[in-house]
Amino acid sequence: MTGEITLRGRVLPVGGIKEKILAAKRAGIKEIILCADNEKDIQEIKKDYIKDLTFHYVENMSEVLDVALTAQKVKNAISFNGKENGVAPIKSSAVKTVESRKSVKVKAKKVSS
Repeated sequence: MTGEITLRGRVLPVGGIKEKILAAKRAGIKEIILCADNEKDIQEIKKDYIKDLTFHYVENMSEVLDVALTAQKVKNAISFNGKENGVAPIKSSAVKTVESRKSVKVKAKKVSS
């Protein structure tokens, strides 16, 4: 989804839709959720650029959630049963890299001009 929402959940239109749609297509995204007011922007894009894309036009966040969240289970879902709070364990090599970065001290020299 691209756009902005109000505190009351109303979805607001945004600019730069053509660029966002083309970037989403390059990234392999097939379904796009937009503010209903941005539908006119899609009409201005050449049909060749938007073929194979599905657009969902919404006016409030409850519609966004209906489209974006599904009751269908995902195949090969990632399990987050590693540590507390559902966070998956970090690979030990990543931890070592972070730890080594913490111990590095940098001395700055004053440069005269």
